[in-house]
Amino acid sequence: MGSLIEGNIVDVRHKRVFPGRVEFENGLVKSVEEVSAKYDTYLIPGLIDAHIHIESSLTVPSRFAEAVVPHGTTAVVTDPHEIANVLGMQGIDYMVKDSKTVPLRVYFTAPSCVPATPFETAGAALGPAEIEQLLSRPEFVALGEMMNYPGAIRKDPEVISKIDVAKKLAKPIDGHAPMVTGADLKEYIGLGISTDHECSSAEEAREKHDLGMRIMVRQGSASKNLIPLIPFAKQNEFILVSDDKNVSDLLAGHIDRTLSLAVASGVDPLHALRAATINPALHYGLPIGAIEPGLAADIVRVRDLRNFEAEEVYIGGELVAANGIPKFEVKPKEMVSQFILQRRTPSDFEIPAAGPMAEVRVIGLIPDELTTKHLTATLMVENGKVMPNLEQDIVRIAVVNRYKDAPVSNGFVKGFGLKRGSIASSVAHDSHNIIVVGVQSEEMAVAVNALIGESGGFCVNADGKCSMLNLRVAGLMCTRPVSEVKRMLDSLVQKAKEMGCALEDPFMTLSFLSLLVIPSLKIGDRGLFDVEDFQFVDVIIRGR
Repeated sequence: MGSLIEGNIVDVRHKRVFPGRVEFENGLVKSVEEVSAKYDTYLIPGLIDAHIHIESSLTVPSRFAEAVVPHGTTAVVTDPHEIANVLGMQGIDYMVKDSKTVPLRVYFTAPSCVPATPFETAGAALGPAEIEQLLSRPEFVALGEMMNYPGAIRKDPEVISKIDVAKKLAKPIDGHAPMVTGADLKEYIGLGISTDHECSSAEEAREKHDLGMRIMVRQGSASKNLIPLIPFAKQNEFILVSDDKNVSDLLAGHIDRTLSLAVASGVDPLHALRAATINPALHYGLPIGAIEPGLAADIVRVRDLRNFEAEEVYIGGELVAANGIPKFEVKPKEMVSQFILQRRTPSDFEIPAAGPMAEVRVIGLIPDELTTKHLTATLMVENGKVMPNLEQDIVRIAVVNRYKDAPVSNGFVKGFGLKRGSIASSVAHDSHNIIVVGVQSEEMAVAVNALIGESGGFCVNADGKCSMLNLRVAGLMCTRPVSEVKRMLDSLVQKAKEMGCALEDPFMTLSFLSLLVIPSLKIGDRGLFDVEDFQFVDVIIRGR
């Protein structure tokens, strides 16, 4: 049975707008007819987020859909490497099955780096055989971001074998090359890697674009690159992506909000819309992305081309959301990942040193960036232990192996603003060991033990009292309604602020401090890691 929808149709392929009616049948656009009527709303193609990790929303795919579809998102391309690092193929299968219970079109990429590097402990490993198995499935449209760019540049056999699988199956290869430039960049791109979402400056984007890369302009919760890349975006085709976005931000807006910011920053509305519709569709070979005969009838009625506020959302010709309310039912299944670990003691989170003072390496936070600084500081030593310095905003940070009992990895970090208490999380990219930041070792032990007892989540320990958001699906996600997750997350962030934390999203920031493929200084379960030299370094440089 056919249906009809009318409005000012936005033709993203030819960058024009005209009054018209769209007829669709069996989920596809049947015809597009220009008419002489006048309309006060616009019909745009369904919005596509072409690079996002659903796990970072803290909700399973069906709940994620509940949050984003009302904002006009009708499709996403997601890399499930977060859950793959924890549970391997079992975790990926959970994501695929759960995504199929809702109207949102969820396309997957095969995680290329599980584990992300050989320098950390993960819960699983995916080799070329698993990559080929995944890429042979219809849900998988590309090889996921090649985060091991040093391995790719050095032609590591394992990396090359995965790339060769993607080439054999004619699937695009996504990139991840922060601050890679010059000859190294040419080597990286020469492998057939076609996208990058890690550009933090217009100059970096231009260099990669001129060498043939499709630039993904990222606007996530922790890394907000849109404004610095506006000069590039105004002059070149690009793709808008989120990468990582928490549930609080998603409820406020998804790609629609990023589009609005792009337009407000001077990008032509039709040019910006291409970045969230036809550009990603063409890149990944998806049957969506434009309002044209033969393509899927994924259409969003918006009030204007400035705010992109969705009044109606259609997927496959079915009305799936209206005025911010989803019109589909969500019933996700639980999957609990147990943490079988010994309880930790305060001494696990202390760094021994001789002498009255110690010169140490410190991870320095950079606002709105995933990259960090490699700092040094001189700290006092009391009773043979190096102490934090609140006046310098330097506190303790540690990573606890969640897959087996092993020594705790300890270090220092600057930029959290904590004056007391501790913050712990089982979301720690990409291996998702337990990461914790705090003032006193006793407070850190309490928070970590709370996470172990509850099978993962977020924890804020203030004055010995722990508040938690349980994330029992692999220690990464939960099945609660998005509004409930937002309320609990907002409460934890507020408690962190009461302890002095100045960060907008301390959990998102904390989660990336263990990502050993983004410069400059990070911490994994095996120690402090210098990403630029791609090697472990000692916390203590010298004692005094």
